Amino acid sequence: MAEKSPRKPRRKPAGDVPRVDAQPAFILHQYAYRETSRLLDVYSRDLGRVMIVARGVQRPGSQLRGSLLAFQPLLLAWFGAGEVKTLHAAEWQGGLPQLSGLPLLCGFYLNELLMKLLPREDAYPALFGAYFDAIRQLGRAANDRAAVEPVLRSFELTLLRALGYAPALGRLADDTPLQPTKRYGFDPGLGVVPARHDAMQFDAAALLAIEAGDFGDERVLAQAKLLMRLAFAPLLADAPLHTRQLLIDLQTL
Repeated sequence: MAEKSPRKPRRKPAGDVPRVDAQPAFILHQYAYRETSRLLDVYSRDLGRVMIVARGVQRPGSQLRGSLLAFQPLLLAWFGAGEVKTLHAAEWQGGLPQLSGLPLLCGFYLNELLMKLLPREDAYPALFGAYFDAIRQLGRAANDRAAVEPVLRSFELTLLRALGYAPALGRLADDTPLQPTKRYGFDPGLGVVPARHDAMQFDAAALLAIEAGDFGDERVLAQAKLLMRLAFAPLLADAPLHTRQLLIDLQTL
């Protein structure tokens, strides 16, 4: 008797494959994938960061190609149970101007922070709203550094709070209230500490303003930038931020 050929495994019914429809999202980054597809690093409102493959999107005449825009609100649909999902539909929502110049670099900086620090598929709805607002404000800022700096500092503070790494800035690490006329130090693991001569110092008034999200004063902005760099250093470890260096180089020029 002839041997029977092995039976091919049956495909799962389409209804059993997890599917997400009409999910508000932004594309953080795109990568070339095979000949005609792209991998999308997506930040969605309800499912956090998701890796999605857009199959065939590089082919001429692809209906999805023109919708996959950076810094633009999208409604995405995808399916799949694995680590990498498959894009089903993308709809551009509009309403935000395209970023260019300095605001575009700042947008890339925000995206790089999210890609390095957000775990995959953990939802942060409030942070998603803060990102949407930051992109909207950057779109109105033109090339005005005084306008983009408060946007960056505010988003950095929101990101630290969302991740659970934002210390209380209105009190010392031992819960002692700050004295308005004194200067203090900052330790990323402890929070506000007594000032040391060999370490960076911050005005009490600036620390209180930063905690309140009030970045209207130039002195507060300058100290907030230094404080955020200290706060993010242990989270980023040895992963340098390429966009931060670009912004530094631009300021030097």
